[in-house]
Amino acid sequence: MSVLHRPVVRAQLALVRAQLAVVRPTRRGPSGGRAGRERGDVPGWVLITLMTAGLVAALWAVAEDQLSALFTDALDSARR
Repeated sequence: MSVLHRPVVRAQLALVRAQLAVVRPTRRGPSGGRAGRERGDVPGWVLITLMTAGLVAALWAVAEDQLSALFTDALDSARR
């Protein structure tokens, strides 16, 4: 590569880098493209959490004595 050609190549690379720096954020959005996907998932996680809490409460209401005995037996066997 000639000495005169190097500054031209460096200038072209600087231009490409500047263009990429400008184009990348506009393609993905100001937050990097993550906020739109994650924001819509919050109601799903809330529903899963509430359903899990409901299932635990229902199981505990039905089998409280058996679950307590199971837990106590597990702790006793772990201590031995």
